[in-house]
Amino acid sequence: MKTDIIKLATIAEKKTKYIVGLMSGTSLDGLDIALCKIEGAGKSTQLTVEQFTTIEYNPSQKQLLGEHASKSQVNLKTLCQLNAWLGELYASLINNALKEWQVAADTVDLIASHGQTLYHCPKQAFADVEKLNSTLQIVDGDIIAAKTNIITIADFRQKHIAKGYEGAPLVQYGDYLLYSHTSIDRVLLNIGGISNLTYLPKNCTLTQSMSSDLGPGNTLVDQYCRHVLGLPFDENGEIASSGKIQLPFLEALLSHEFFDMPLPKSTGQELFNQTFVHHALDGKDYNHEDIITTLTEFTAITVANAVNELGTTELELYVSGGGIHNVFLMARIESHLNNRVLIKDFSQLGINPDAKEAALFALLANETVSGGSDALPFSMGKISLPT
Repeated sequence: MKTDIIKLATIAEKKTKYIVGLMSGTSLDGLDIALCKIEGAGKSTQLTVEQFTTIEYNPSQKQLLGEHASKSQVNLKTLCQLNAWLGELYASLINNALKEWQVAADTVDLIASHGQTLYHCPKQAFADVEKLNSTLQIVDGDIIAAKTNIITIADFRQKHIAKGYEGAPLVQYGDYLLYSHTSIDRVLLNIGGISNLTYLPKNCTLTQSMSSDLGPGNTLVDQYCRHVLGLPFDENGEIASSGKIQLPFLEALLSHEFFDMPLPKSTGQELFNQTFVHHALDGKDYNHEDIITTLTEFTAITVANAVNELGTTELELYVSGGGIHNVFLMARIESHLNNRVLIKDFSQLGINPDAKEAALFALLANETVSGGSDALPFSMGKISLPT
């Protein structure tokens, strides 16, 4: 153990580190693994994604995680086992990826593991619970560390909550360090299961930046495709492009009180799920195509409204996450944006948009061991040693 602590202290002083960032989102698609080269810390940080892969969960793995995600009741024994099982799975996937990339484990300084969110509970959204923010991500960081022999940092969201915040979104810190600009207002929009944005006014400080969830991203369409149509998702938005927007349904979706709450805020599938869709349908019988079209339009409007309300004269918008591959969704978002918003290719910022979230957790790990309070106001993540 002492040897590992000495090693960690040495890593903290290194100018260049190699950190594996992991991300698995609410869509339960699979595990993103990004091997990042990170130089410096704070505003001098330079991050390069050296290798990236997404390893899809197989159907039984998706089902197992889905049975425990965003549910009010689960089997406690299975949940306990799931935390360890996911640690074993992640470690195996990391070891396989490093072998495929021909990267020796002893050249990797840290692993940054986001884990799998099973429940997110911000206090303002749940009137029936004590007024405490809470969130639960599972995966045993000690198992990852022991099975890979790499120091692992996990449980990033808990310190955010301990400091009085909601535990989400955490992208604000990495977005600010990497992408804020001295003379350009920027928005970094991520459309995963839930959509979120980071607003970076030109020449801003960290406290002048803002990050917030916006509402559903892909989750409602994905859930409807899986549970009703037996499809994993609406590929390229092809189903949505074949239907019609049903205004009464859309208006019911938009009437949820979450959209009256000011930014920043956070949410998850605990609020936006098939029960939410059922209530909004209110017994009306629409065909599947129209439902998917309307749900896609719902995401487009909530995203565009949030961007439009930022109130700057000109804005660069960069989009990442699975939603960028939905051609219909992206076209609908663009149709609702003000003319002052310029949509830019995320690759212009020097990173694969699919790798962004995994890379940003690698950056948080770097800040936790090497950063100062000027960039990250508090450490994030619990450190697991291999021995």
